[in-house]
Amino acid sequence: MRLAAALLALIALVAARSDARKEGSFLLRPPAALPSKLHGQRLTSVNATQSASAPLFLNANTTKFAVNGSAIPLVDFDVGESYSGLMPISSDPKDPNQLFFWFFPSQNPNSTKQIMIWLNGGPGCSSFEGLFQENGPFLWQYGTLKPFPNRWSWTNLVHTVWVEQPIGTGFTQGTPNATSEEEIAEQFKGFWKNFVNTFGLHGYEIYISGESYAGLYCPYIASAMLSEKNPTYFKLSGMLIYDPVITKTEIQQLIPLKLFTDYWGGLFPFNDTFREEISKKDKKCGYTSFVNKYLTYPPPGQQPDKLPGTDGNGTTTDECGSILNDSFEAISWLNPCFDIYQVATTCPLLYDPLGFPGSFSYLPEGGEIYFARADVQAAIHAPNVTWEECANGVLTTDTSLPSNIHVLPKVIEATKNVIIANGALDMIIMSNGTLLGIQNMTWGGKLGFERKPEEPFYVPYHNEDPSLASIAASGVFGTTHSERGLTWVSVNLAGHMVPQYAPTAAYRQVEVLLGRVKSLSSTDPFTTDPEVPQSTSPLGKGTGQQGYACEEESKPAKGWSAKALKHRRRLM
Repeated sequence: MRLAAALLALIALVAARSDARKEGSFLLRPPAALPSKLHGQRLTSVNATQSASAPLFLNANTTKFAVNGSAIPLVDFDVGESYSGLMPISSDPKDPNQLFFWFFPSQNPNSTKQIMIWLNGGPGCSSFEGLFQENGPFLWQYGTLKPFPNRWSWTNLVHTVWVEQPIGTGFTQGTPNATSEEEIAEQFKGFWKNFVNTFGLHGYEIYISGESYAGLYCPYIASAMLSEKNPTYFKLSGMLIYDPVITKTEIQQLIPLKLFTDYWGGLFPFNDTFREEISKKDKKCGYTSFVNKYLTYPPPGQQPDKLPGTDGNGTTTDECGSILNDSFEAISWLNPCFDIYQVATTCPLLYDPLGFPGSFSYLPEGGEIYFARADVQAAIHAPNVTWEECANGVLTTDTSLPSNIHVLPKVIEATKNVIIANGALDMIIMSNGTLLGIQNMTWGGKLGFERKPEEPFYVPYHNEDPSLASIAASGVFGTTHSERGLTWVSVNLAGHMVPQYAPTAAYRQVEVLLGRVKSLSSTDPFTTDPEVPQSTSPLGKGTGQQGYACEEESKPAKGWSAKALKHRRRLM
């Protein structure tokens, strides 16, 4: 989830407001034509009978990793078969450098020879954020009372393992000395070979997924697996990355910013003079002009190495870098609980059992970090350490090139099965920035997408959770587009962590990745909820955020004057 301090150093976006570490979806009711019996109908889950089924992976090699699914602290239901623990990154069983994993098998019969890997970003952020608040079999999300079964767990579709990596993250053990993605990929391959041997996963199709800084992790690891040419251990079959870091920081965080705050003007009610100030800086830095030239279909050519707003050394000038700093500070005065990862968030700050519910860390009096509890650590065979969602000192130097230059195209061309998704409400990695990265990438012999993304992204109607704990969206829920093995999708009403804010959208994307549904525009029902009738009317075009050059600049919105805002700051 969270982006590294190193990645954000250019703009120091949170430092002015806190010393924080680095780094919903709207329920659309079925149309009247659909049977009313869907509302409140008891749903079935592929994993619902897991605890009563014979274990799929329990053997002499895995017994020491087995977790008692009915004895996880504060979880008042059986989460089913799972395995967790430390595993070395080399063939030496005594290697002190070890990654930590939590593996949940799936009861879905279509998953017999498929496995999904999930990685969070940072660098240094635990993948247990994904497991615990996004796509795992049980969730405890911000502001909710207690853990609950996840109707949209990816384990309902495929065997899934959440891996804390690289070394220095979460419960991992060893010295965090990696300085490149290539080194991290080598470490992961060593871990993965041990994991395959332990659980008997030889020849399994591997799907790798993640978010944020995993836009580097996943393509580099996937590329390294492909280079092995060893389908026994590394049969890579596809990749899904959310709000991913795939290109230069300036392109994904600075250049699209003014257009982003204009597009979401109601969530950024800046006063006239401040908005005019930002517009002048944007024009001087050449940011919107850059978008208008290069976010076109097909692109006019490769983007220049020297980006707008940079000096002779290619470093962003203080004035241009201040656009994000100033915008973050201004919106934080208007909305003190502003969440850069999901910009529609407002006060109050919600209790997060992982301690990081938004732009900065927060733990109310009496609160506790779930994975820092000794009983939780004992239940999952974790070392007794002070666990943090995002740790410092991990990959403080990353010498690798952006993934869109070599490794991401390699994975697309090899698998013809890569999905890149962006939450429309994410300001840390904006959709237009990711699209600019795609439009500057060559794969399949061509540069970028040739046609503008405008196809509808459809999320099937479904039986709702009668407990209301995991209600989620359905209907046309964004925009998608596919060319030459790469699918792009913008997800409405979702922030940086798409599976958290739009779980049904992510679930559908996994179905497509696994080859069980033909496309993200398909109106076929969920494969695990096949009897629910779907829309038979034309879907029209996609409804996702603008993903193309802007014809004209938005006019400044009305609001506080700069003088009044300055005075208000003094009062605060």
